Amino acid sequence: MKKSVKIALIILGIMILSVPLGLLTDAPAWGEWDNDYYKKVLGFIPKGMESFNSFIKPILPDYSVPGKSDVFGYYASAIVGAVLIFLVWFIIGKIIAKKKIER
Repeated sequence: MKKSVKIALIILGIMILSVPLGLLTDAPAWGEWDNDYYKKVLGFIPKGMESFNSFIKPILPDYSVPGKSDVFGYYASAIVGAVLIFLVWFIIGKIIAKKKIER
């Protein structure tokens, strides 16, 4: 395995292991605000956000898995997210490599 791949996997592992640090605060995670948060902080709900929360439904609301601890939900979300991001970049890399070979 290349040294750069090993370093990337170590960094990814550290990031996944540090996920539960978000449980130490009561503040919502960046970008995960509901309409009440916008109303409280901004004094109004942005026009485009009024119906957005009813349009998008999370797979694991509040990072929770029924019957499991909060920490398990955080780790499950981190692992699923990391795998999905890896797959997207892997596919993009394969497409780019294929185009370079065709030239």
